[in-house]
Amino acid sequence: AAPSKPHPACAESMAEPPAKKAKTEDEAGAVPVGLIEPAERERNAGPATGPKVKDAICFHTQDTTMNVMQSMFGNLLMPITDGGMQYLLAGARASTGVKAGRYLFEAKIIEIMNPADDPISRSRTPMPRQQLRVGFSAGGPSSSLFLGETEDSIGFDSEGNFIFNRTKIACSQRFGADTLVSVLLNLEASGPNSKTISLFTNGQRASPPQPLPESLQGKALFPAMSFKNVTVHYNFGPHLLAPLAFKCHTMQEALQKDAVVVPAPSKDAKHEVVWPVCLPDEGSFDWLDMFLERNPHYTELSDRAILKWAELSGLTRPLGFASRSSNDKPEMSFGIAHLDDHSIRRVLTNIAPIQQRDYIVMEVKSNLLKNERKEMASKWAGSGFKRKVAVMMADPPAVFRKRTQELLLQQKQAQADIKFKIKLAEDKKRKMLEKRQKLLEKERARALKKQQMAQAELQRKRDIEQKKADAVAAGVEYVEEKVEEALEDEAPDAEEEEDAEPMDEEPPKVELDDEEKRETFRKSIVPDLTSYALNTSFMKFAVPDKDEGFDEVSFDWGKEGKCREFLKQWKQQLKTTTRIEELTPGEWFTNSWKDWQKALQSWHMKQNLYKASVAKKALDRAAMLQRRAATAAARERLMEMRAEKAAADKAVAEKAAAAKAVTEGETGEAAGEKKAEGAPVEKPVEEPSVEEKEPDSDEDGDDRVDFDRLDVFGVEDALDVGGGEPLFSAFGFEDWTMMSLRFELHLLVHAFKRDVNDPDRIGIHVEHLSFYYNKYFKKPLNHKFYGCEVIQELLELTRDTVFVNRRSKVVEAQLPEEMDSAGIFIMLTEEARRDRVARVDLGDQSARLKLSQPMNPYPGAGAGSPVAPTAATVRPPPLIGALAAAQTL
Repeated sequence: AAPSKPHPACAESMAEPPAKKAKTEDEAGAVPVGLIEPAERERNAGPATGPKVKDAICFHTQDTTMNVMQSMFGNLLMPITDGGMQYLLAGARASTGVKAGRYLFEAKIIEIMNPADDPISRSRTPMPRQQLRVGFSAGGPSSSLFLGETEDSIGFDSEGNFIFNRTKIACSQRFGADTLVSVLLNLEASGPNSKTISLFTNGQRASPPQPLPESLQGKALFPAMSFKNVTVHYNFGPHLLAPLAFKCHTMQEALQKDAVVVPAPSKDAKHEVVWPVCLPDEGSFDWLDMFLERNPHYTELSDRAILKWAELSGLTRPLGFASRSSNDKPEMSFGIAHLDDHSIRRVLTNIAPIQQRDYIVMEVKSNLLKNERKEMASKWAGSGFKRKVAVMMADPPAVFRKRTQELLLQQKQAQADIKFKIKLAEDKKRKMLEKRQKLLEKERARALKKQQMAQAELQRKRDIEQKKADAVAAGVEYVEEKVEEALEDEAPDAEEEEDAEPMDEEPPKVELDDEEKRETFRKSIVPDLTSYALNTSFMKFAVPDKDEGFDEVSFDWGKEGKCREFLKQWKQQLKTTTRIEELTPGEWFTNSWKDWQKALQSWHMKQNLYKASVAKKALDRAAMLQRRAATAAARERLMEMRAEKAAADKAVAEKAAAAKAVTEGETGEAAGEKKAEGAPVEKPVEEPSVEEKEPDSDEDGDDRVDFDRLDVFGVEDALDVGGGEPLFSAFGFEDWTMMSLRFELHLLVHAFKRDVNDPDRIGIHVEHLSFYYNKYFKKPLNHKFYGCEVIQELLELTRDTVFVNRRSKVVEAQLPEEMDSAGIFIMLTEEARRDRVARVDLGDQSARLKLSQPMNPYPGAGAGSPVAPTAATVRPPPLIGALAAAQTL
């Protein structure tokens, strides 16, 4: 944005102002600078001596941007405003420049355009929407056509700014459609305004002379204009539409000794369009930059060039212009519909064949695909252009290798500079904190010293008062002793005066190591193609042929046969490291997966039923033992009751007999005999009869085996190892999950080979295992769910089923594709469970599985959505549920 302050040259280049139009200092004090009319210091030009430029000054096509349209008469330049082009600047540089003398040209806005705009994205549109820039630019194809955006051009814009190298400084009033502007370039060796550029509006000076930057001095400068959404009329002379207050020659009147003329291209010259064929990330855009440096007259057609054009036009992107997913097809991401939908690419494709200039079409992916090459070549048929394909494969030349090394060194140095600056900033921050801490400590020490001195002074005064009182009591006169005040040492410490050691402000120079020196291509942070684009297209890459419609096919890095063999090997190598985006699971996988889900569900039910039967038998045995205990307790209680009753009856009988003996005078013996003779005979109480079969210790089944000593891989039936007990009877959540993962990885490896049906693809690369797992099973493979940091750690847990080939990094299966039964996965899981339990019992806590058990676990579902019910989620029958509840109680 243009700052509000005027350019410093405004004051230096102006003479003392006259009195007209300005108030005198006597009337109003200081005179406002804006109301002062400067005295013109430019002198009248003398008569031209010598031959003048013969050819009429014009704009060659190669010296204009692709959105510039020139009129056949009237000296008009118009921009294309369709398909988002209304947001881009148009630029044009004249065919004749000057390296000495003083010359000018004129320009005027004839029409202001208001193309359709998206109201939603209006806030993202750069302002102003209509703009004109006029000035001078250095010549040559490498010079920018966007005035004021680089160091090779200078000028003024319609907003009243002086512009140079993206810097805007307010120096004049705005001008619009009713204003004729004149730009004067003074390259005279001496004079009041030598080596300056000035702006005039309607024949009157609009800005002070602006000094030419050093980067433009001594160069030939050409009239240049950049504009947006306006139609511009230009006048190079020889007659001026608005004469100035002094006489000045126009550009058309330039002397040949002062002028540099760019000859017009021959009408018979045949332009060409080049399609470079390069493999992605193997020097494609580095080669393009080298080509454009050597052939600056070529116009690049690519999305990269569109982004650069938009940046120079003042457009902004939320994440900046360096942010992109690929170099070949970067996202526009301007927030403007006409730009983000790639309409500009369509417009450029339509207008390119009708503009006579040389093109280079950089489409990395499309240039490698035969069908797309043929389609692009057909659009240029009948245009008169020479259609050429340049193949860059195999071994690059030495000059390219040297360029790669230079770029690698620059890239490494840039990274080192960033790290150095970060470290430098951290060191400065640390030193400042240390210095501040020392100052704080010194301030605390000084404050403490002042406090101690104040306390000492207070104590001294108290002592004096006490001595005075003692002197008065003793009747003597007290003479106060003079005490010299201690001066506070405010002198700074020597350490404080010493400046910090000067820090090295220059970052260290880096060098390439041996490995970097062997690199042929530079690895960019942004890839040429996105992973998806590369994975879905590289198998269709082909070396071009002449029968595709091209006039010439050249092989710059190697012969045709060598390029074809190189491409074949490159594709073969890429097969193991890229993934197949469009791969779909086949019928064999679908059927195998369904069979596994059914078997897994039946195994869960088998485990549930077995556990329920074991629980039922345990409950029956507990109930029987409980009944026996109750019977024994009842028998014991009955015997106690019988003994108590007998004792009570005997006591009653003895009392009765004793009483009767006393009454009748009979002896106790006779009474006893009579009592015994007459006492009723009591019948014995029968004990409760409980006849219950003794529990048999082998009642649970004579076929049960010692499960812990069972040979896992020696069982004939994993569903019944003895007594109806399955091999997975001790499985928990972790075991079901790991068994399902084993089968899923086994099935995935074999299904991939079947569905790909390509002998060159030997398997799934370990880096793409999660991608294919998600594609086949419709759930993510999250290694962190299993307590693993990387996918390789997870595969170590299932190394009895799949493993990673150390050489090719491909996941391979341990088991054959077809098996009679899936019981092998039960055996592998049980063996792993026993090994894990044994290691934990020995104190090896690392053997524990660290699975993240969900709230509603579905063993067998892996880390994704559940695919089979489990013992914890299958609702048991009512009887089994009751037994389980009773067992818990």
